[in-house]
Amino acid sequence: METFIKITQFLLSLSLLIVLHELGHFIPAKLFKTRVEKFYLFFDYKFSLFKKKIGETTYGIGWIPLGGYVKISGMIDESMDKEQMAKPPQPWEFRSKPAWQRLIIMLGGVTVNFLLGIFIYIMMFNVWGDDYVGVNDVKNGFSVTDNFKALGFQDGDKILKVNSEAPFDVLDVNKHMFLRTITTIQVEHSDGQKEDINLPEDIGLTMWQGGTMEPFTPRFSAVLDSILPNTPASKAGLLKGDIVTAVDSQPISYWNDLTGLIKKNTEAKEMQITVNRDGISKTMLITPEDSQIGISTRGLTSDDITLNHKEYTFGESISKGWSKAYWTLKDYMGQFKYVFTKKGATSLGGFITIGSIFPSTWNWQAFWSITALLSIMLGFMNLLPIPALDGGHVVFTLYEMITGRKPSDKFLEYAQITGFIILMGLLLFANGNDIYKWVTGQL
Repeated sequence: METFIKITQFLLSLSLLIVLHELGHFIPAKLFKTRVEKFYLFFDYKFSLFKKKIGETTYGIGWIPLGGYVKISGMIDESMDKEQMAKPPQPWEFRSKPAWQRLIIMLGGVTVNFLLGIFIYIMMFNVWGDDYVGVNDVKNGFSVTDNFKALGFQDGDKILKVNSEAPFDVLDVNKHMFLRTITTIQVEHSDGQKEDINLPEDIGLTMWQGGTMEPFTPRFSAVLDSILPNTPASKAGLLKGDIVTAVDSQPISYWNDLTGLIKKNTEAKEMQITVNRDGISKTMLITPEDSQIGISTRGLTSDDITLNHKEYTFGESISKGWSKAYWTLKDYMGQFKYVFTKKGATSLGGFITIGSIFPSTWNWQAFWSITALLSIMLGFMNLLPIPALDGGHVVFTLYEMITGRKPSDKFLEYAQITGFIILMGLLLFANGNDIYKWVTGQL
């Protein structure tokens, strides 16, 4: 049932984005009196699930959910209609229209994607407001990974400022270090001393290559939530609700202290773990297996972190929505420098990866948030200067407008074929990654 809900949300979101994107091409084409022969959700190779002709346009639903299209007369596109292109140009054809009109038609889809993302964010802030964690709301400070301790950070640090400004949501610091330009972070150590710590210029790349995507995590108590069966923890008698107070007589207070000591026990040495169970102290002997003992935590509670909520007027939502859309686009563009690394190539995902980000229970707020993100992603991807994408057509049209020379139909035909091969290769590679991760249990 959970998988069905994920798939349903994914297909609904994808269908909405495709239809509105293609409307972005369809509407200006009709305004400029350009004939649109087909308007399709999904691809209809060989046959359609549904089709109906209204006026000069056939509207339909294909059976291959890899996208959609509008077939515009006199345009070299994925249909590769050479027969039509061999005939003399007609007044209603795309190729007969002025370059500026063709440019508007080609930019219509991505324009709708960006505007849709902005509109969704505006409405989300107006309807649901925003949750955030302020700088003083992480009550026990942050736990810090070892590579960030080498920079001067310490367990228990409270983050006060990022680039000399107090962050709206302090939990965003990990993402911002990875995607944006963060040069300094001001922290308050457990002893009350404040320190400005400078970050290396390549801190994002360091996080990516080292797999340290969350160097800062809020600290929380070492309270056990569940014990996996047939593990060292279950055999030793640990129970749900136990509060770990010491490891090998070394007092601990937080979950990261416990997991850190267990991970360091790489030689499978016997450990003494002391717990508080219903007010009674108990000590048990446990020998880790592969630096694991088979426990999980209850996670953050209101004792560890305070979650705040802010409501917005419609006017405030407009400003907030524009800002959210801008930073979503900018952060997405910022990820591209990691794609061209060895790790980035193996991290590319296809439809399974995209579908997996939807929640397993129906949640409209999550649905619209993911749809807004995908809309902005779709707009950006379609602007890439790859033949067969809107961006490729835009580049050729701009070349014509600047030089006054229109690329030949034969050149455009070959460019379209090349672009199609590139896109299919990327599609197969990304979805192949998904299948490999699914088979190996990484997804």
